[in-house]
Amino acid sequence: MMPLSTFAAALPALSPSPHRVNGERLWQSLMALAAIGATPKGGVCRLALSDLDRQGRDLVVQWGREAGMAITVDQIGNIFMRRAGRRADLPPVMTGSHIDTQPTGGKFDGNYGVLAGIEVVRTLNDLGVETEAPIEVAVWTNEEGSRFVPVMMGSGVFARAFTLEHAYAATDVDGKTVRDELERIGYLGDEVPGVHPIGSYFEAHIEQGPVLEDACVTIGVVTGVLGIRWFDCTVTGMEAHAGPTPMGLRRDALQGATRLMQGVVSSALRHGTAGRATVGMVRVHPNSRNVIPGRVNFSIDLRNSSDVLVDQQVAELHEAARELTAETGLVVDIVEVSRYAAQPFDAGCVEAVAAAAQALGHSCLPLVSGAGHDAIYAGQVAPAGMIFVPCKDGISHNEIEDARPEHLTAGCDVLLHAMLARAGTG
Repeated sequence: MMPLSTFAAALPALSPSPHRVNGERLWQSLMALAAIGATPKGGVCRLALSDLDRQGRDLVVQWGREAGMAITVDQIGNIFMRRAGRRADLPPVMTGSHIDTQPTGGKFDGNYGVLAGIEVVRTLNDLGVETEAPIEVAVWTNEEGSRFVPVMMGSGVFARAFTLEHAYAATDVDGKTVRDELERIGYLGDEVPGVHPIGSYFEAHIEQGPVLEDACVTIGVVTGVLGIRWFDCTVTGMEAHAGPTPMGLRRDALQGATRLMQGVVSSALRHGTAGRATVGMVRVHPNSRNVIPGRVNFSIDLRNSSDVLVDQQVAELHEAARELTAETGLVVDIVEVSRYAAQPFDAGCVEAVAAAAQALGHSCLPLVSGAGHDAIYAGQVAPAGMIFVPCKDGISHNEIEDARPEHLTAGCDVLLHAMLARAGTG
């Protein structure tokens, strides 16, 4: 990641604009939406395509209509709310995110990006500013993937990363399908996903990590999203009695798996500052106190800023597995279960965000997102960029997720100016 001083020196010098959003109104909107599905611990549980999701969608659409926006819903339930520009022939400058949450989610993940977009429109209305290109706010369906998989479903279908039929067939734990639930809550639209034009796309989001807060920086200028590979790994040895079996004659699957896990984590440290490696799920068989483990299943999550770097981590994983088998006789089976390519963001959109932050007097830092966002798929069909603001202790996907109102306002101001730079005011 580029040092802050170097990054700041490279930014273009711009004169600040008087345009500012209404931070108090933005906060009130966030709290009103957070009341739908509020949890006792202060978080939100509003799963995709549930009755609560319908209530949240209805409220957001109501706010859009009150702001004079035209509403379109596509066949996967993505909502597009348009503020007209002078030139209807120009593709819209779009912003947005999602309003579905994790079961123990917070008030800001996703919700901030949608409501920041609505606040941009409200501010433009207050100021009487007319843009050349239309402005749109998107609400993408099922970003979290808590109830239905795949994650980032709405934007993924939009970008044709997978088919509408595949998404429709996804079921929850009760066997209910995406298509049936979209129809039930009244958000099975008519527009074919992907035909909706996008001139450029910006997404404001809490960081969901600790970097900005640790650096005491207000704005993260997101240059891209890490590439991700998920694997299921099984190490197989032989169960045996813990007492009679000498150490040198054991085929202990857990000891071999532990060695492989440590190698996975250490490999991330060798491949750039954006390297990530996580073992998050482990199952030991037979999981008995006095039996040498005969099989271990565990997950592997590898991430990095480029697909080349992720490939290097994957290659090291497979080499470590071959070495383990050669030395111990343990059988190692590694199966890739998911992959997302690294997504660099458009240089022009990144510069628009950075220039807006500087013009507004906000400290900023270039970041690569370690989490997935709808901007990944939006960035595959149009120029895209993201704006991060700090969240308390870097915590997200948690009911105690929190963010300071002044940071949320600052990020929304940056969003306003970045969108104006792309949409034009004539």
